[in-house]
Amino acid sequence: MSQLRSGLTGAGPMPTAGERRQSLRRALAATFEGTPLVLPGVTDALGARLVEQAGFGAVYATGAGLANAQYGVPDLGLVSLGEVVEHVSRLTEATHLPVVVDADTGYGAPLSVMRAVRLLERAGAAALQLEDQEMPKRCGHFDDHALIPVGHMQTKIAAAVHARTDDDLVVIARTDARSVEGIDAAIARGQAYVEAGADVIFVEAPRTVEELGLVGLQLHGVPLVVNVVEGGKTPQLELKEYVDLGFGIVLYANYLMRSMMAAGRDALTHLKLHGETATRANAIATWEERQSLFQLPEFSKAQALLDQEYDDVRDRIGDL
Repeated sequence: MSQLRSGLTGAGPMPTAGERRQSLRRALAATFEGTPLVLPGVTDALGARLVEQAGFGAVYATGAGLANAQYGVPDLGLVSLGEVVEHVSRLTEATHLPVVVDADTGYGAPLSVMRAVRLLERAGAAALQLEDQEMPKRCGHFDDHALIPVGHMQTKIAAAVHARTDDDLVVIARTDARSVEGIDAAIARGQAYVEAGADVIFVEAPRTVEELGLVGLQLHGVPLVVNVVEGGKTPQLELKEYVDLGFGIVLYANYLMRSMMAAGRDALTHLKLHGETATRANAIATWEERQSLFQLPEFSKAQALLDQEYDDVRDRIGDL
């Protein structure tokens, strides 16, 4: 059943960036009351609209998914700040939900981080995720990471907090130390990043349930992210199990993209083999579903209403 909000998304009134950040802050607070924030990743406006329709509370602008789906390159830090800002601007126009942005390493030294915060804040981001890898960075579930010193990352976090003009902008600090220095060092980095001002901690790629439990115990009282990567290094558990281990934010960064990849591959294989699509009609979205998702009926109604003189519509524009 559709959970899309009424109105003309992308053309009519939308929640402000501040309202979305406050919504995300409320969702983070609710994680301590037993209500987890399940965070699906998206690579485009279609994905954002699907996440909203499905009833989730926020969307995650995945850096790996952006690199793969929009630029056809691997997740090796090849996408620039300007490209990410443009992408986030499109996402925030396509959904009413808060958008959590993977900002990689912050695109450079602390001053570059401050610039990234300002630009992404202006684009409507509700949260920014910064990680402690050296450039060029690598996907957290790859091997061979290199880290910046703890103190340097603390300075980056403090610079990000200082640069934000809205105190409700959420700063997420991610550490990839587990793959380089071990789980104890990763937890210690998480504690140091809280001290520097991070609102949320993301320890990437714990290897076992025991390691997950240790993170949840040692960082208790801080909102924690677990990244569920199908085929990755972290155990795949039920949602309640992650919550019981201390994780309130459960991230599925590329589940949607990979599901759409598989569906697209099957569709194209069928077309290549059979040269027709009619026998596969039940496997694709209907014409009506497509137009409903992008609010064609609402836009058509608005178009007809606004194609009139002002005196005839002045009392009805507010109903759009």
